[in-house]
Amino acid sequence: MGCLQLIILLIIMVDNFRAFVAEEAIWGPATATHSRDRNTSAVTEGEWKSATATYTKEMDGSIINEGACGYGDLHRASYGKYSASLSTMLFNRGITCGACFELRCVDHIRWCLPGSPTVILTATDFCPPNYGLSADYGGWCNFPQEHFEMSEAAFAEIAERMADIVPVQYRRVKCDRNGGLRFTITGNSHFYQALVTNVGSEGELMAVKVKGSKTGWIPMARNWGQNWQCNVNLKGQPLSFEVTTSDKITLTAYNVAPANWQFGQSYEGKQF
Repeated sequence: MGCLQLIILLIIMVDNFRAFVAEEAIWGPATATHSRDRNTSAVTEGEWKSATATYTKEMDGSIINEGACGYGDLHRASYGKYSASLSTMLFNRGITCGACFELRCVDHIRWCLPGSPTVILTATDFCPPNYGLSADYGGWCNFPQEHFEMSEAAFAEIAERMADIVPVQYRRVKCDRNGGLRFTITGNSHFYQALVTNVGSEGELMAVKVKGSKTGWIPMARNWGQNWQCNVNLKGQPLSFEVTTSDKITLTAYNVAPANWQFGQSYEGKQF
């Protein structure tokens, strides 16, 4: 083999080696690819998505109205100032009621607070569309916009109060609650309704069942928000509940309400 051929062969070998090293740097070894869990953060906290946020002014800086989820006084329901009204896309006809979202203000050097701090909110209400206004000027909750209307106090934790509307990123997170699930029973002798609040884990419920001491498990229908109903006479029976979250985790709480339970009273069960 001549010197020229040897030099060409060496150049080819060097180029191939460089290409191999570059590919390893990009993809890493095959064993590392299989051992890496790419979905860990997505499962536990979800991916950041883009939306917008505004706030509503209240005397004490929080939202206390009943709202479309039926929670009533949000301070008594333990959600208080960290409550939010969601646009149609996010509200999902009330199924999202009780879910938790982490928000941060982004991409606005004037209005976003330094360091992009985050705040965690609970979905408690519906932000109705206003198709008489454009989506970027008053019609923030118009379909298909993704928008959060927050309390002024919560808004001030991520952005300047003087801001009108700010771009945000949000993601679903697990709900961290104090105490157990709360069941508030309302209705009459022929109509029973249970409002379920303070739900941990996913926060939103997809199914609820009730059981008296003289019945089997009775599926309850969603009335609105997180109000669930049935038409079985349960008076004078201790009540147990079985609830299932959107990630299909089921919790059974036995004898939550005693046999002498009363309409309008709240009773506490276990927590996820």
